[in-house]
Amino acid sequence: SKESITMLTASQFKELFPRCKDPDGWVDAMNEVFPKYEINTPERIASFIAQCGHESGGWRVFSENLNYSAKALDAIFGKYFKRAARDSEPYHRQPEKIANVVYANRMANGDTASGDGWKYRGRGPIQLTGKANYSAFAEDMDVDVLDNPDRVSEDKEIALMSAIWYWNKNKLNRYADSGDIKTMTKRINGGYIGLEDRIHHWKEALHMLGSDASEHESDDEFVEEPSPEDIGVLRRGMKSVGVVMMQEALGITADGDFGPGTERALKEWQSANGLVADGIAGPATLGELLN
Repeated sequence: SKESITMLTASQFKELFPRCKDPDGWVDAMNEVFPKYEINTPERIASFIAQCGHESGGWRVFSENLNYSAKALDAIFGKYFKRAARDSEPYHRQPEKIANVVYANRMANGDTASGDGWKYRGRGPIQLTGKANYSAFAEDMDVDVLDNPDRVSEDKEIALMSAIWYWNKNKLNRYADSGDIKTMTKRINGGYIGLEDRIHHWKEALHMLGSDASEHESDDEFVEEPSPEDIGVLRRGMKSVGVVMMQEALGITADGDFGPGTERALKEWQSANGLVADGIAGPATLGELLN
């Protein structure tokens, strides 16, 4: 086992992820948990916190939000609603009922009536989802989360352990060691959604930990992350990296195409966040959504 190194300070972590609600608590938990599981070099720590930071909306969201409108359910989960001839109206803004439909009869979950979909919904910095994953995590890491799965979102050490369990299962330390953020992102995300954001935080964290990204993967592999100011104004009909970033932040399919579904999701988000719900992403909306 490699020797443990000094972790980021809470003030550095807060600088990296300004919207994290409890940077002190998270850094304390990291100092406790990281050395036990060999997340113990600047490269591994920077990679882990950058990837988890993107997955959790800046170390902010640790329990899956399934608060969808009836229209969104037909658009996003058509397989379980519109195409299955299931009326989405009774499920409008009913996260528990939605989870029990969408996650029923898969990942070792029981049927809709079992309640397993909601009980074992996504939690932790890299969303642990489904009874099968909760069971495997509980067994491999020797922690009881099957009876009380909320521990994965509420107990910071267990939350970190759940992400480390996924990290180890996918052998991500080897990619962290070589600075291969692209492969790491593919393993976690299934694609490259949010790659620029992940790289940005990785570089910043590495620098804070006294290492340098230039020692690792060559920079020309990467696309620099556009800032909200660089993106300009996004409107229906546009296609761009900025649209991908906006869709990712909205939690909808990130295909880079600003169509009616994206416009609807943006209006709902603007309305819920006290902004003018015009379905146009200008500097005010993007500044709030992407930071």
